[in-house]
Amino acid sequence: MNTLTFPLSVALETPTHRAVSADPYASEAQTDALLRSGAAYRRERMQAADMITTDEAAELAGTSRVTINAWIKAGRCIGVSHLRRGFKLPRWQFEPFVFPHLQPLSQALGTADGWPLLAFLESPHPALYGQTPRVALEQGVDAQRVLGLATAEGH
Repeated sequence: MNTLTFPLSVALETPTHRAVSADPYASEAQTDALLRSGAAYRRERMQAADMITTDEAAELAGTSRVTINAWIKAGRCIGVSHLRRGFKLPRWQFEPFVFPHLQPLSQALGTADGWPLLAFLESPHPALYGQTPRVALEQGVDAQRVLGLATAEGH
């Protein structure tokens, strides 16, 4: 019996499905580059002018550093781990247009981790006409709309 053999890509082709020969996974070099760029972004974000220490946040909020740390743990405010020790916090979160919404946003996103909270609030969203949720809140967009986006993203 004569059997024909085909390369796997040809054997998988049908009139409605074409085989894809490109590897769908990132290479080790691509993954390393992505991780390095993420680490560079985090370093740059931590050094940005709007980032403050827990002591500065406590003074701004009229409370103690211990309370700020408890708020971070509970998702009531955004704190991102500082490489040395402690946290850095974006100053703008203590403004009245954002602060009351942080804990509900944290709950909707399902995390108290500062990086995902910060990423959500600082990433443009098509449902907000390309604005970030932070800017939308600042400009008076209904907080329930932003909370709905966070709920959708968290699930």
